[in-house]
Amino acid sequence: MNWVRFEGRKVYPSKVICVGRNYHRHIKELNNKNPEEIVLFIKPNSSVTTQLIKPDKRCRYEGEISFLLKDGNICGVGFGIDLTLIDEQNRLKSKGLPWEKAKAFDNSAVFSDFTQITVEDVPNLKMELYINGELIQKGSVKEMIYSPEEILQEVKNYFSIYDYDILMCGTPEGVGQFEKGDIFTGRIILHNRILIEKRWTAE
Repeated sequence: MNWVRFEGRKVYPSKVICVGRNYHRHIKELNNKNPEEIVLFIKPNSSVTTQLIKPDKRCRYEGEISFLLKDGNICGVGFGIDLTLIDEQNRLKSKGLPWEKAKAFDNSAVFSDFTQITVEDVPNLKMELYINGELIQKGSVKEMIYSPEEILQEVKNYFSIYDYDILMCGTPEGVGQFEKGDIFTGRIILHNRILIEKRWTAE
């Protein structure tokens, strides 16, 4: 089983629950339609990694505020990168087929360490993603179409949640392709204080 670190110890998420189309400006940049309901998809444990490994195919990064779950509630926060195989997703979408080949492949869910937070902290969280020293993405919980609590309630209608499953809450605008050697720095910020900062070099 693949793992992430929470407060310095290894924990093992059974799955990653992801939300698509949760920021208006990101929806616009990809020419998608606004969702009529929360868009959910799953990445398996085999997708979880702490390394940023670029596939040989064209690949898009999507930085996200990500939450660790325990007892059915949010217990921690970290920075996540949702990787997408661009051509594979476009091909599958054009045929009305599921996205798993484009979204749920091995090493497609990249995470920093996670740190403990309270429910009261959640609305005040922000994220920033820098690539090669340039600020590429920024977003906040307050800008989300659906809040983490709304998403979590919807998830519970369909899926069992096990301790240390991860919830990725969607990406803001600024997504794009990357190459091996690119340096990523992801930050989670609470009240202008950096909670998490993680640096990756794309392998």
